Amino acid sequence: MNQESKGMLIGFVGVFIFSLTLPITKIALQGFSPYFIAFGRAALAGMAAATYLLLTKASRPSKSEFIKLAIIALGVVFGFPIFSTVAMTQGASSHGAVILGLLPLASTVFGVIRFRERPSLGFWVVSLVGAGLVISYALIQGGGQFSSFDGLLAVAGLFACMGYVEGGHLSKKMKPVSVISWALVISLPINLVASSYFYSNEYLAANATAWVSFLYLSFFSMYVSFFFWYRGLAMGGISRVSQLLLLQPFCTLGASSILLTDPLTWLNVLFAALVVLTVMIGKKMVVN
Repeated sequence: MNQESKGMLIGFVGVFIFSLTLPITKIALQGFSPYFIAFGRAALAGMAAATYLLLTKASRPSKSEFIKLAIIALGVVFGFPIFSTVAMTQGASSHGAVILGLLPLASTVFGVIRFRERPSLGFWVVSLVGAGLVISYALIQGGGQFSSFDGLLAVAGLFACMGYVEGGHLSKKMKPVSVISWALVISLPINLVASSYFYSNEYLAANATAWVSFLYLSFFSMYVSFFFWYRGLAMGGISRVSQLLLLQPFCTLGASSILLTDPLTWLNVLFAALVVLTVMIGKKMVVN
């Protein structure tokens, strides 16, 4: 198996962990406020990250690396968790999953602008077709309209792309686990203060399912997933591996069907098959 294929495989593990985030957030909201979830999960992950960095005696990042880590933190520690969690108070995770299907195209654009990657024309065409598929799906499901719910998720997606691309690039110089660990640690003071502010004693009465969901978001969605995702991006290239994000909406649809009993229709299956096809074709396109 070549380096690119390994990157695709490792990256998919990260995507699969990401794909459970929206439905599990929906479950966690049964016991906690959206802002406590957003800041609290990052605070717990940050403490785990600090422990890892201390135990491994990791070297401190340079000034230039610190700036990149701050951008990563803005994207995946603050931006995406806050906007996506608030969005989940307004709509279904199954619908939200499809909106986030635009992540691959947005990640490619960020990669091109930030790091001068040069996807081929065919790659752009395939990416646009994939994005068009998820937009069409969203419009069909939404009766031909986008809502504020769609807008919140679109903003969340843009933040995610910023953090994904910057983190994937930095992971070529630093260990992927160190990249996400430092991003969490430098933002830990803010998350500790904010999660304390939004904490309520009523949360102690939340059921076990809500707590388990919160812990999953903290340690897997917020931390472990990036071990695989950043490693995959570094090995296989940002433009190509980010195409795997086209699979995330449909993994989320399956998870929503199982965890939240959201219906899985023939339309879901059809669009899933078409999106998988675009990923397979995109993998064969040249990226310079």
